[in-house]
Amino acid sequence: MLRRRPQLAEDVAASIRQQIVTGALEPGAFVRIDETAAELGVSATPVREALVSLRGEGLVEQVPRRGYRVGELSRQDVDDIFWLQGTIAGTLAGRAARSITPEHLDRLTALNDGLRDAVARSDTESVEYYEFEFHRFVNKIAGGTKLAWFLLGAVRYTPRLYATDKRWGEDAVRSHEELIEAFARRDVEAADDVMRRQFRQWDIGAESTPS
Repeated sequence: MLRRRPQLAEDVAASIRQQIVTGALEPGAFVRIDETAAELGVSATPVREALVSLRGEGLVEQVPRRGYRVGELSRQDVDDIFWLQGTIAGTLAGRAARSITPEHLDRLTALNDGLRDAVARSDTESVEYYEFEFHRFVNKIAGGTKLAWFLLGAVRYTPRLYATDKRWGEDAVRSHEELIEAFARRDVEAADDVMRRQFRQWDIGAESTPS
């Protein structure tokens, strides 16, 4: 169940945003407030607040007397999103390589083992959990609070359908293994490169994203 406002409006925005970036809501489609509220089991107010927020992000536009319409999400937009994510994540990974400890490596290995098991079981919820926790821990090691905050903002535009793709999950596990090896060597450049490549792989896998 979605939480009460103001978090409720953020949850509604996250739900609509994911429908847009995955193509479930196509460019030009109208987001009906009453219908969306009924689907999510909430009142019209948080849906309206969410749409105002999404308008500020450029994902929807307000049409007088007609409501909110899904805007265009171009291929360039998608490329830019993944470039931004990879640039920030790579920088944080490079910083983490400088201060990594054996305890940190053990924790990252355990999280990647959890991801490997979740991928094998096709457990989408656990795949999302372990992927998020792995990157969150890397960011914690790096200590770049502000950069991590910007990264989290950019990740909101990543389609969660990746968690259902077993091949992507297997690639993520291998990428994490490479990253852990780079961390163990305290190789700043390699850690940065591995992380950027993971986001480039996500971008390549986004060919089905609406354009």
